[in-house]
Amino acid sequence: MESSSSSSVIFLGTGCSRTLPNTRCLLRPSAPPCVVCSLGVSLPPEQNPNYRCNTSLLIDYYQDDGTHEYIIIDVGKTFREQVLRWFVHHKIPWVNSIILTHEHADAVLGLDDVWMVQPKGCSNDFRRVPIFLTQFTMDSVVARFPYLLKNKPEEGDEVSQVAQLDWRIIEGDIDKPFVSSGLEFVPLPVMHGEGNICLGFLFGRKAKIAYLSDVSRFLPETEYAISKSGAGQLDLLILETNTLHGKTLDAVKRISPKRALLIGMRHEFEHYRENQNLAEWSSREGIPVQLAHDGLRVFIDL
Repeated sequence: MESSSSSSVIFLGTGCSRTLPNTRCLLRPSAPPCVVCSLGVSLPPEQNPNYRCNTSLLIDYYQDDGTHEYIIIDVGKTFREQVLRWFVHHKIPWVNSIILTHEHADAVLGLDDVWMVQPKGCSNDFRRVPIFLTQFTMDSVVARFPYLLKNKPEEGDEVSQVAQLDWRIIEGDIDKPFVSSGLEFVPLPVMHGEGNICLGFLFGRKAKIAYLSDVSRFLPETEYAISKSGAGQLDLLILETNTLHGKTLDAVKRISPKRALLIGMRHEFEHYRENQNLAEWSSREGIPVQLAHDGLRVFIDL
């Protein structure tokens, strides 16, 4: 049951970089056709868990003073679609702050559309939105969107639809947390392919959530920080899955959260079939695990 007096996380997207359905599967279908991509167009997206936008999480943080802060992790290629579909559906009015995990297209190419969800100040002008990112990601964003680095619109261009952002550099270091919209985040560095570091984040004062959207290999200090046998058990682990029966579930067993939701699925993952298989695994192992889906809202006390 939805409540205006509690925190929640909303899965704006749960798909891989190419999203689902994969257009190649529809334009040049195989024989037999790709089952998941065919299902991806069989129903409207809001009723279809096999339709998946770029991975992104919105945190609706209910503060002690009774106000809500809206924090988004990653704004990828499908950001505008996610705003139209899920911000409207869940009645999210704006974004108070943004956090970026890394510099790839599926995490940053929606920055051009952030103006749509900027909050307005008391004088009806747009307030700059704090955006937290590493220097490496910042350098990549500057090269792609140099106009977003302006502190204010040029004279005579005040109505320009350009996001007004307040750039905040963070370090990919577990020992250097930062605060975004009143909520503390601990960076969780992981390998995203060999040679590439991506950040996940640990957050929550009451319930502990770890969000890891792009993981090829855990670093020892990160796994310790989120493991039951290390720094303490998570209430919710949100984890990318590439190879479900193997690497992903092995990691879930090692980390041993109270609950896990999986994201980043490609077209090998049919939602209902895999969740049935996961229900059997969960019963055996004692850790509830399911695939998340776009639009899913989980109420949790942060």
